[in-house]
Amino acid sequence: MSDGKRVVRELVRAHGQTFAEEAGIPLRNTPQPLYRLLVLAHLLSARIRGSIAVDTARALYDAGLRDPRRMADASWQERVDALGRGGYRRYDERTATQLGDGATLLSERWGGDLRRLRKEADGDVPELRRLLREFPGMGPAGADIFLREAQRVWPEVAPYLDGKALSGAERLGLPKDPDRLAALAGNTEPAVLAAALVRASLDKAVAEDSLRRAA
Repeated sequence: MSDGKRVVRELVRAHGQTFAEEAGIPLRNTPQPLYRLLVLAHLLSARIRGSIAVDTARALYDAGLRDPRRMADASWQERVDALGRGGYRRYDERTATQLGDGATLLSERWGGDLRRLRKEADGDVPELRRLLREFPGMGPAGADIFLREAQRVWPEVAPYLDGKALSGAERLGLPKDPDRLAALAGNTEPAVLAAALVRASLDKAVAEDSLRRAA
């Protein structure tokens, strides 16, 4: 086994949890899990600790804000309060507005179903990314987060390894080429590989741990 394959194997083995899994989202190609992933991607894209974003995604779910209709129907203060319970206080007021507006957009344009947005893109990943960025507050980072995780159920997206994932590969001494990384990963799901690489990018200790395990 090559050094690169060992590094990828150990990285994935110890740190391969997707962010959707961490947030308790059983990802399927159905409207509610996809919407919950969209909200999680929005939260993770802010300059805030990932653990807070994950906790906040759970808090929104626990508050009943699980689909675009409930999110849009909730009052602004209800959204602010749920964000606060998750610890998302720095951006709570702006994010409460964006989540409400985004839920309304999703409901009115795509019938509350992100699969319709996917159909509109018709297999074109750059177009899919562009459409995702139409949601208020969903910049390039948010669209990348969504697509990294959604490739688990939207196979036309895979392998989706964005700049953040490739930064993790560089930290680990791995090639910064998506196809070469996918080859090193073998049968590992691209979404799992992407999540593990992002964790290495965000936390130097993850990279050091993986390299130590692979030595």
